[in-house]
Amino acid sequence: MAKKNDKTNVMRILDQANIPYRHYTYSHKGNEAVDGVSVAEQLGQPLEQVFKTLVTRGHSKDYFVFVIPVVAELDLKAAARSVEEKSVEMIHVAEINKITGYIRGGCSPIGMKKQYRTVIDSTAQSLDTMIYSGGKIGYQVETSPTDLSRLIGASFADITKK
Repeated sequence: MAKKNDKTNVMRILDQANIPYRHYTYSHKGNEAVDGVSVAEQLGQPLEQVFKTLVTRGHSKDYFVFVIPVVAELDLKAAARSVEEKSVEMIHVAEINKITGYIRGGCSPIGMKKQYRTVIDSTAQSLDTMIYSGGKIGYQVETSPTDLSRLIGASFADITKK
């Protein structure tokens, strides 16, 4: 566990929910985002275990969150089907903070301003644990996919390009 003053909001939420987690830090320059593959390599973790959080806007104008492996690409049609939308599109980078409360490179599926409907790629279900943003650039957390899903009410679906 992190020292009290090193904890991100995500870690505090996991603590409050009594969800076991491991946290990692990685080097970065200021508020400059680091791509997920580089993060996995810095942490010495398998690429398929490290996930990124993507925020989209549906045809209905509702927002949806998708959590996929860092090496994968979101299949927009499959993602839309998973949330029963006609279509979804990625939000503009400039909108991330306003919509989620996070900045690019530090967006976590836990602790957004509002809990949006979230779908985790089904590949996570075959893993004991998955690693994703700790809510701040330079921080990652590792939990079981089941714990993450339960905490945020997420579902699992095939949402990446094959």
